[in-house]
Amino acid sequence: LPAGLSQWFPALEVLDVSGTGLTELGEELLALPQLHTLLAKNNRLGGPGSLPKGLGQAPLGRSLRVLNLSGNRFAEVPPALLELHGLQSLSLGGNRLHSIPPEIQELRSLEFLYLGGNFITSIPPELANLPFLNYLVLCDNKIQSIPPQLAQLHSLRSLSLHNNLLTYLPREILNLVHLEELSLRGNPLVVRFVRDLTYNPPSLQELAGRTIKTRNVPYAPSDLPENLVRYLSLASNCPNPKCGGVYFDSCVRQIKFVDFCGKYRLPLMHYLCSPECSSPCSSASQSSTSQSESDSEDEASVAARRMQKVLLG
Repeated sequence: LPAGLSQWFPALEVLDVSGTGLTELGEELLALPQLHTLLAKNNRLGGPGSLPKGLGQAPLGRSLRVLNLSGNRFAEVPPALLELHGLQSLSLGGNRLHSIPPEIQELRSLEFLYLGGNFITSIPPELANLPFLNYLVLCDNKIQSIPPQLAQLHSLRSLSLHNNLLTYLPREILNLVHLEELSLRGNPLVVRFVRDLTYNPPSLQELAGRTIKTRNVPYAPSDLPENLVRYLSLASNCPNPKCGGVYFDSCVRQIKFVDFCGKYRLPLMHYLCSPECSSPCSSASQSSTSQSESDSEDEASVAARRMQKVLLG
């Protein structure tokens, strides 16, 4: 970048230096107090010194709202970016990222986050601590699972997850009541099941706890040690409507297909108290389910239809 930029254009608000072969952004940017949009995509940024030191404390760090660094060579999210607390839009697509740092939660003003086209394998639960996030793009990565904490993104309207390695979705995703777009094409979740799900038999403590809860055996906090009282409060109801049982630590994980908008079927992780409560898995190509499957899916189906639009194609 040319020296004296801040002297020549002190009121500069938008700067586009995309596709210019830049390997670093100079310190002259730091003194632009009114710059709110910086576009530097399709360059060669990513090495040591690519970003100016003191970015978060400079006038630019306080004014910047939109930053696009897509199509560069960053192998990690630069720590300096995590100090831009006023940032509303961040694009780092088409880089070489392998992870998302938990510190991403510091960018609490973010409304748009684009991380598509990288090598990301997992999503940190801390990403759910972005209260204003409307658009989250994680397509074309290597993500294998979605943390259930993402259901806390109550402002989320668009979630792009296509072309990843997802085999199921957490049931909590149905709580994203404002979600309008969900892109899932190109994932293995609609063509195969998780095959390595195992069931560990209940411990004696769990068997005793199940008996107390299912038979409504009365007890008072003074009757049991504090740790057992706390343990009994953690009982989860089996979702099989014909069971009525509970579980604590030992449960059966199963993939259940749930109707979305009456057209698409999404696989959600399903937890049952016993293998006897599960029904045989059906392939994605089968259009009919048993009555017991339909019964257990009714609640999830109703919740799923709250979504206005699902993009799978």
